[in-house]
Order: sequence, then C-alpha cells, then structure tokens
Amino acid sequence: MEKELRIMDLPESERPREKLLKYGAESLSNGELIAIILRTGSCNENILNLSNRILRETGGLNGLLTSCSEDFLNLKGIGAAKASQLLALAEISKRFKSFRSGEQYKITQPKDAAELIMESMRHLKQEHLKVIMLNTKNIVISVKDVSVGSLNSSIVHPREVFCEAIKKSSASIIITHNHPSGDPLPSSEDIALTNRIKECGKLLGIELLDHIIIGNGVYVSLKEKGIL
Repeated sequence: MEKELRIMDLPESERPREKLLKYGAESLSNGELIAIILRTGSCNENILNLSNRILRETGGLNGLLTSCSEDFLNLKGIGAAKASQLLALAEISKRFKSFRSGEQYKITQPKDAAELIMESMRHLKQEHLKVIMLNTKNIVISVKDVSVGSLNSSIVHPREVFCEAIKKSSASIIITHNHPSGDPLPSSEDIALTNRIKECGKLLGIELLDHIIIGNGVYVSLKEKGIL
C-alpha cells in the first residue's frame, strides 16, 4: 500500500512549517498555509501540490472559506478528514469576525449588525433569514437561523421570528437576510415582511430595531432608508 506524501517528505527548503518558523507566517503563500493545516498529500500528489490545487478548484481563498463539505469531498484527494479540517478553518475565519469569539458584541448602528453576519451570509446560494436578539443594552444575546429559501410575508411566520426571542427574554431584535444576487436593494416582499414583523413586535413588547439586507460585501438597512 502506497503511503501518503507528508510535509516531512518534501525537501527541507520546501517545507512550509520550517519556513514559517524561520521567516514568519506572513512569508508563506496561501497554499503553504493550507499545507501546514492538512499535513499530508496523497500517494500521487505531495501536500503543496494538493493544497494549491484545492485553492484553484475552489476559486481561491474566498472560495475555499465558503465551500461546504460536499464541495470538498468532490475534490480528488480529499476525504472526510481533510474536508473536516478545511471546514473547521472556514468556521474559525467566520467566528473571528463575530461575537461568537466569546466577547460581548454591542450594536449601536446598522453597520455593527451588518458586520456581525456579513461573512457568514454574503456567499450563501439561497436566501436565509436570521434573527439577532439583543438585551436592554443592545448587546447581542444570540443569533438564530429562522428560514431558508424564498422569503415573503406569507411564508415567514412571526412566531418563527419571535419564538427564540421570547425564550431568550430579548428586549429587541434585528432581522437580517441575504440576497444571493449580491444586490441588497429591498423588494416589496422584504418591506411587507418588515412591516408585519414590526407590528407583531409591538404586541409582544419586543421592538424590531432594523431589517438588514446583505449583499456581496454590501448591505442595506431599512432603518437607515426610513422604511422602518
């Protein structure tokens, strides 16, 4: 049985780990950094070649960080173990920009809410609706996925939006969803949904502070637009 080609099987001058320790992480290419994480190639491909091919076939670092398990498993030379390592890397990169790092996250303006969920939502291929739950000091308590698929006021029921907010004793909420097209311009359905959730919030005593629509690196706040 042929063995996998490890980093240690490379010539010393080509070993990313030694290069990192000697010259610093910033001296390594994206492929070399991925190689350090994956550690082994396949019996037919060394780890550097494999890592660079993964980057090419997923569309670069941004593509790699937004790929799913199925995307990785479809790549030659990638099994469950390596797919899991890459998925963990992608999740860490998302958490780095979110309150889930363990620190309190306070929202004082629409930009704060957009930055909280931008990296996890900007590349999604379907529409996702999330609810950001806040306490009386506008500190994030939790973020909950509510719906996946086409959003409109008849499909997304207010009880789904407010169920978790009630459990968490939220003082207020912000709803947010993405437009897979990359254009965050609100539709008539987006506005209708916002108004319905706002009215239900008044009855429950949980204020809807904003509805943030996420595009590809850009967002629209219905509060800023004067719609909410």
